[in-house]
Amino acid sequence: MNQIDLSGRKAVVTGAAQGLGYAIALRLVESGASVSIWDIDGDTLKGAVVALSKIAVAGAEISSEVADVSDAAAVDAAMAGSINALGGVDIVVNNAGISGPNTVTWEYDVAAWQKVVDINLTGTFLVCRAAIPGMREADYGRIVNIASVAGKEGNPNAPAYSATKAGIIGLTKTLGKELADTNVIVNCVTPAAVKTSIFDQMTQEHIDFMLSKIPMGRFGQPSEIAAMVAWLVSEECSFSTGAVFDLSGGRATY
Repeated sequence: MNQIDLSGRKAVVTGAAQGLGYAIALRLVESGASVSIWDIDGDTLKGAVVALSKIAVAGAEISSEVADVSDAAAVDAAMAGSINALGGVDIVVNNAGISGPNTVTWEYDVAAWQKVVDINLTGTFLVCRAAIPGMREADYGRIVNIASVAGKEGNPNAPAYSATKAGIIGLTKTLGKELADTNVIVNCVTPAAVKTSIFDQMTQEHIDFMLSKIPMGRFGQPSEIAAMVAWLVSEECSFSTGAVFDLSGGRATY
């Protein structure tokens, strides 16, 4: 594992009780950061805090917030709780998200569409909105938004997921430009499918389709995404903002 020094840094990772979010939080903790993990699943969150606390370096804090990222008041309260627990927040990784059902656009349930938009896109916006003022005041921050190659290409039978991930790419580029005269940097990553519990929300047909599009012939590993995120939230990432980093096993077409 490449050593990335995040000593003294204070991070929020959303959707971090398990899966990709937990892998990212783990890599940040291993790099010396204090981390506040957010999730809507409070029971799983407790176990994640215990596991991360066992490997945290001396002086680093591990805390948690049970939060629905689609709720503005809940996000504001969780951010305040994280700032209080860690003594500030200078890293945010927006990972919380759902896939939604797999069906063609004209048969897609309106309520399901709205739920995916609320969590994936609006949630990312709300967390950025809550974190950026403090980062601007400190004149330092690193934000990484977890998008998807589906946001670049559009996956059939995943209209809400694809649209929200495209929206995250657009939001990242906007924030990068808005904050370019500060030391607050905003980037996103666009993984191809990474095998986590989100697969439980998908049909086998859709999983097979995603695999068929990856030239390397395998799904990504959470640790591979976490490795890229760890660099993006470090001080070494200093001349890249509003950018999109591909992690697709060769799938991306642009």
